[in-house]
Amino acid sequence: MALDFDTLAHHRKNHPAWRLFMADNAAMVASFLDRTFRENNVRQVSETDLILALDDYQRTLAERLEGDPFPRTAAEYLTEWTSDSRGWLRKFYPQGSDTPHYDLTPEAEKALSWMEQLSGSGFLGTEGRLNLCFDLLRQVVHGTEENRELRMKALKKQKKEVEAEIERLKKGEFTGLTDRELRERFQQFRQTARDLLGDFRAVERNFMDLDRSIREEITLWDGEKSDLLRRILDRHDEITDSDEGMSFRAFWDFIMHPASRDELEALLDKAWNIRELGDLLEDRRLRRVHFDWIFAGEQTQRRVAQLSSQLRRYLDDKAFWENRRIMDLLRSIEHKAVGHAEEPPSDAAFMEISGSRCDITLPMDYPLFMPPWRCPWTALCRKPVRKSWT
Repeated sequence: MALDFDTLAHHRKNHPAWRLFMADNAAMVASFLDRTFRENNVRQVSETDLILALDDYQRTLAERLEGDPFPRTAAEYLTEWTSDSRGWLRKFYPQGSDTPHYDLTPEAEKALSWMEQLSGSGFLGTEGRLNLCFDLLRQVVHGTEENRELRMKALKKQKKEVEAEIERLKKGEFTGLTDRELRERFQQFRQTARDLLGDFRAVERNFMDLDRSIREEITLWDGEKSDLLRRILDRHDEITDSDEGMSFRAFWDFIMHPASRDELEALLDKAWNIRELGDLLEDRRLRRVHFDWIFAGEQTQRRVAQLSSQLRRYLDDKAFWENRRIMDLLRSIEHKAVGHAEEPPSDAAFMEISGSRCDITLPMDYPLFMPPWRCPWTALCRKPVRKSWT
């Protein structure tokens, strides 16, 4: 996507991430949101706990800063951060709780991730990323190759490489990765693992936007209910059957498979025993990143199930009020009929109901098929036979 002037001007004015960059208290806001939500993979914090944490953080910063850097209260800051003019926090009520909770928005997640990259920690592993590009490109090409001979040629090449590696191992020859290659690939793993945690918030936001648009369409709908339900199912399939939705479902199926989880656990154990990685292993949170993936995925799955339940309840409530309106009309007719019970009107029709009339024909009104009965002509002309008893 090209960075044209109009697009950038629009983002500068309306995008929450850009607003965070331009905020006067951007350092305080970003550091607090990062330590509260991203460091420990926290997905929701109650309003009371968040106000206490922000108030303590303000006091800590005020002790070493001159003047009054943060004149507003913690509650006022939270109100500002959740407003449409900022959009850095999402305020919601979890199921079964009347206390508001908060979570990062996907836009704030992107801003914090970009700020984290500004620190420039670690070296730039160009060789590792080049190999990754080649591997991904090979998967794309080989995954779409329909020529049997070319596919067989590629598989035989892989087989030859594996056999050569086996022969070298039998001879006692082992050529592993260098220290530089180990650190480079591990840093790529760390960055990808962290980015994956931030993607869950974006997926959850997409489902929430879908739910909101469906509710608006239900409220404004004035057609047949069957058409509305068909439209709702089509809209739901738009995201579940999209590339993003199918990718998330494939991820969830993979991470929840027992064999995949056991393999990932074994790989992490072996990786943390590699001494050449050195200080890269100090991130103990990364050691249990697969549990963070599962926790974040469960939050997204739970949110999707909650939205489906709320939508079903919303439709039931709408149907209840429609049925209640019909019952009110029927009761008004009954009241008028009771009022005329003592003095019935002389006309046959004493009440009119506006509306179109439909002709109802029941299937059982039609008579069953009866075959025609015909008397043989010979039976009418036959004379009775007299029998003799002598």
